[in-house]
Amino acid sequence: MGDEASPVATAVAETTDRRMPVRSDTAVLPGLKPLVLQALSAPEHAAGTASIDRLRLAPVPLVPEVRLVMAEDAIVLWARLEAEAGHVLPPPFWASAWTGGQGLARYILDHPDTVAGCHVLDVASGSGLVAIAAAIAGAAGVTANDIDPYSIAAINANAHANGVELTLSSSDLLDGDVDGVDVVLAGDALYHPSVAARMLPFLARVVAKGARVLVGDPDRGHLAHDWLERVATYEVPMSGAPEDAQLHLTSVLKPRRDKVDDRRGRATRLRRESHHCRTRE
Repeated sequence: MGDEASPVATAVAETTDRRMPVRSDTAVLPGLKPLVLQALSAPEHAAGTASIDRLRLAPVPLVPEVRLVMAEDAIVLWARLEAEAGHVLPPPFWASAWTGGQGLARYILDHPDTVAGCHVLDVASGSGLVAIAAAIAGAAGVTANDIDPYSIAAINANAHANGVELTLSSSDLLDGDVDGVDVVLAGDALYHPSVAARMLPFLARVVAKGARVLVGDPDRGHLAHDWLERVATYEVPMSGAPEDAQLHLTSVLKPRRDKVDDRRGRATRLRRESHHCRTRE
């Protein structure tokens, strides 16, 4: 028994998951696959017990219903993966439970009607935390989107670990529009001015087309305060991403209808708001 791989580890070890339209083969990402398999084969490691350059599977502090593969030390893990790859990699945002995402996931699980029966897009998904929460809350379908292939592999592993089915997307969506989506979620997606400069117009277009938008953010200084209004605030748990050490509160926000230019989508929005998401086929 001790040498047998767990069912989750076996599922992740497969090179192709038929449920996932985007291939998440960790074997093509140097150094990642053995770390993921090790974390999934030995779950519930407490923080501080794993090697500093490793991953561990553990409950999310503010959302203990969800378990994620997280870095013991994201900076050291980053250095390890870059050494394995032999070139510069983007920061492993997928290896931490970011504060804004924790707040948004908590809100969704506390208010499942927000997504129940809906077609949901989680943009800049990172670890997949928010997408997984939406799936648990009863969404009709959830797409987790991130342009980092390491993130896509991590989301795939985390979805298996939590027993949920997600659709994975690695496309850059921010310059376009999204069709066939009822709810768009953005957990801690305003972490840098250049990202916020693309994300906020994208979210405005989504709202104009009639979809609901929810944003999770600890106010890193890039929020559109005249456009978004708070619907909930949570105390930040002690553990999270290293960059969040000085943050004490995180909020969930939604667009103010009176501040969004919705002339293009007024009729569409009114039609959608007159029916619950569960009526969609």
